[in-house]
Amino acid sequence: MRHARRTLRRIVRTAAVGGILCGTLMVSDAMAGAPAQGPHAPASDPSGRVVADAVARLGPERTAGRWTGEDGRPVVAVTDEGAAAEVRRAGARAEMKRHSMRELRAAADALGRTPRIAGTAWSVDYAANQVTVYADRTVSRGAWERLQGAARQAGQSVRMRRTGGEFTLRVDGGSALLGRGGRCSAGFNVTDGRDNFVLTAGHCGPVGTSWFRAADGAPRPLGTTVARTFPGADFALVRYEDPDAFDGANAVAVGGGRTVAVVGAADPVVGQRVFRSGSTTGLRSGRVTALDATVNYREGTVTGLIQTTVCAEQGDSGGPLLAEGVALGVTSGGNGDCAEGGVTFFQPVTSALSRLGVRVIDGRLRPGASPSGSASPTPTVSPSADSSAATGGGTDAGNAVGAPPVDPGRSRPTVTSIVELPLLLTGLVVIGISLIGLGAVRWLLTERADRDELRTSYAQSWG
Repeated sequence: MRHARRTLRRIVRTAAVGGILCGTLMVSDAMAGAPAQGPHAPASDPSGRVVADAVARLGPERTAGRWTGEDGRPVVAVTDEGAAAEVRRAGARAEMKRHSMRELRAAADALGRTPRIAGTAWSVDYAANQVTVYADRTVSRGAWERLQGAARQAGQSVRMRRTGGEFTLRVDGGSALLGRGGRCSAGFNVTDGRDNFVLTAGHCGPVGTSWFRAADGAPRPLGTTVARTFPGADFALVRYEDPDAFDGANAVAVGGGRTVAVVGAADPVVGQRVFRSGSTTGLRSGRVTALDATVNYREGTVTGLIQTTVCAEQGDSGGPLLAEGVALGVTSGGNGDCAEGGVTFFQPVTSALSRLGVRVIDGRLRPGASPSGSASPTPTVSPSADSSAATGGGTDAGNAVGAPPVDPGRSRPTVTSIVELPLLLTGLVVIGISLIGLGAVRWLLTERADRDELRTSYAQSWG
């Protein structure tokens, strides 16, 4: 009986500690949208730099990608024990894989040279150590068989997968037109040092497209598309032309009249938790599942995309993808919806900024402090990782181009984190129950010790 009680206490104690760790991870996950704090965002994550340097030294022959594990630790795929040892010394977890990054890239490149089939996509899955080819419901049986033949020729690392729905661009052509290409969402406010722009999706409309925002129920000019790339990539610049449409800020609307300041731009990592905002479905979250994805939309092929589990719907095109206040991408397209889920692809912000010669405006600056060229350079920050109206005449990232503005004089509170309340509450409940369990075990142990001490005392007293 005594042994059974001891075993039960051990089980309860282990479960309680595990519950505290699990709850802590849930709370951390719920707060994953917090931007960098302080007057200056960190230029980079030291541990991430060490791991990246190790991967660079080992090269594509001995590594096969890196990602963030469920526990938040960096994971690197390697092809030999020597590489695994170096990765562990760098502070990451090593996983042995069959195919190297060079083999995976060669397979993806081979698929890119095949005749284009609309409704297909592919990306490198680092954790599974394979190139996954997707085909939506519009791909015919004959096209599917041709794709299978191309996959076999590309190598043993390629796997085929049928998906539901259809890979589409997220323009809402059925709604009231706020631009010739339909209703889209604003991404991030950017500048070239002279003019200010909205970074959005290239497929939303060609150069010269005029965009409007609704004000008091009537459309008002916002700006004009002055640069655009689609297909191939998927980004565009809309230059502000209405002085009242931009107030010098850069923030993403997260619902409830709140915003999160954008503090810089970076490339995401596989496994990173991310958030997306759009004019149709508001704020949504998910994880990065692949990088450098290729999608064959009916309108054209786009390469180099970020693949995620975040849902999106028509009208969310061009909306921002971010984590920790850092700009990561703008919405391109995908399949599924926010009722049943799906796959969504994003144009990386860093490559768009580089090709356009602009930088993200630092959202920590006070609105109006640096209205154009005087804005200080935005730091590039390494990742860890509801549509509303414009405030004070400005346009927030994630708003529809043409969203109704709030009263000019009213400013919305800027928050420093994106919090998923259900996940946060669940994590706190798990931590609370676990602490109660630990307290109960400690009380039982104390009671047991008191009884033993009393029994010993009586035994000595009575001889």
